[in-house]
Amino acid sequence: MSIYSVLVLAFVNNIGSRASRVLLTLYALHLGAQPLTIGLLAATIGLFPMLLSWWSGRLSDRFGARWLLTLGAAGSALGMTLPYFDPGLPAIFAAAAFGGLSITVYQVSMQNLVGLMSAPHERARNFSNYSLAGATSGFVGPMLAGFSIDHSGYGSACLYLAVLPLIPIAMLLVNGGGLPKGNPEHAVGGSLLSTLAEPGVLRVLAVSALAQSGMDLFQFYMPVYGHSAGLSASAIGIVLAMYAVASFAVRVVTPRLVEKFGEEKLLAGAFVLSALGFLLVPFFENMYALGAISFIFGLGMGCGTPITLMLMFNNSPSGRSGEAMGLRMSVDNLVRIVSPIVFGAVASGFGLAFVFWINALMLGAGGVLPAAPKKKAA
Repeated sequence: MSIYSVLVLAFVNNIGSRASRVLLTLYALHLGAQPLTIGLLAATIGLFPMLLSWWSGRLSDRFGARWLLTLGAAGSALGMTLPYFDPGLPAIFAAAAFGGLSITVYQVSMQNLVGLMSAPHERARNFSNYSLAGATSGFVGPMLAGFSIDHSGYGSACLYLAVLPLIPIAMLLVNGGGLPKGNPEHAVGGSLLSTLAEPGVLRVLAVSALAQSGMDLFQFYMPVYGHSAGLSASAIGIVLAMYAVASFAVRVVTPRLVEKFGEEKLLAGAFVLSALGFLLVPFFENMYALGAISFIFGLGMGCGTPITLMLMFNNSPSGRSGEAMGLRMSVDNLVRIVSPIVFGAVASGFGLAFVFWINALMLGAGGVLPAAPKKKAA
């Protein structure tokens, strides 16, 4: 199986994951769920990646990616059949739990697999393409969910999304024998503390957490700020679309930028550029200026995911790269839960401007953190 086939696996899985989140949320609302219930549903999906990603990475190191990817896809398929046969909130929550667990197993194994199948000079390109697959699925998945609901109803839409994972399952069963095998001898004996003690790991975790927090908060608080500035819903949508366009575009050229500047300098520049975007937001209230700022921010943060993935793989302990990639996912998901709560309190106490300015300071600090030592060449 080639790296391009692996990227197809990632793309199909991401479509299903994005679509199922939208579908389960809308289905719950259709059944009369209140906002608190919707929040608990979202937390159910996010809980497993936060708690189990590190363990999932250890399993990937020990047993290889093929069967874990197959298990993750099968879990997604099984979960989405539940609301079809039992249309109610308990089945929707069960589907969300299956989805969160499947995301954990599948994505950690997939990210590790991209690194394992890439020569050092190919990692920037392949991790960028992996991130592009995720970004593209962010457009396709929600549209698939919406069209399926409108044309076939909620139950049938669940069944459609249960069928989608059969594509990667078939690919893995037929053509997955050539994927890298696990190494039980290498993957046992290491502890979480030993992984954190590895040179460069803590720094990559820090910058990855900063990038995740920045992306989430920008996409959450920009609509809030736009609304407070009197922008229409369409105008706010255009502003956020500029972020998405820039993020997608910069990932296309990230491999060339890494080749020219190196991943550390590029990451530092990306953080500084993103910090500038956060800094400028409170000074403007019209759509055009905010759209330009959103584009600047997208150029910066669009580099964040592929570069932090590559840096984490490069700085992982020998034979335990899956464990390191899983640890990164756990930390990022913890940030996604904690950061909105913290900055919600900041916004309530001091105003929206301080949310943007504090994040500008944090991202600026992330841009000047000491460079991680070069480590893994193969």
